[in-house]
Amino acid sequence: MPLPTELLEAYRKTDYAVFGKPELVLRIGERSADLDELLEAEGAQTAAFITAANPGGRARGAWPNEVANAALVEALNKAGVRCFEGEGRARDRKWVEKSVLAVGISRDDAEKAGRAFGQNAIVFVERGRAPELVPL
Repeated sequence: MPLPTELLEAYRKTDYAVFGKPELVLRIGERSADLDELLEAEGAQTAAFITAANPGGRARGAWPNEVANAALVEALNKAGVRCFEGEGRARDRKWVEKSVLAVGISRDDAEKAGRAFGQNAIVFVERGRAPELVPL
């Protein structure tokens, strides 16, 4: 079943922040030289921004989201994927979801991870290209 237009639009207007000094903020459709620099430094061509919070777009408590995100990071690390902590957040910051930037992950594996944790979408990036919203 396709995602509602309003939800897709909300995802497109989200800031996908990767924690660090300085913080790296990704936006759908906007290429990021800083992201390209991070990928190059990591020897990677691809990355995905993934969360395990609020599966299916339904809000749940902080602890279930924390446990799910820890499981996501553990699964990605076991698969040899380097993760950088971050968050997806509305530009007005009325909602925030803990997330990770999974560096070096293939698109197929990123989609599988998103689906495994009940997500509606992920953000996928290739070095030199703008981040892309990928509905699942």
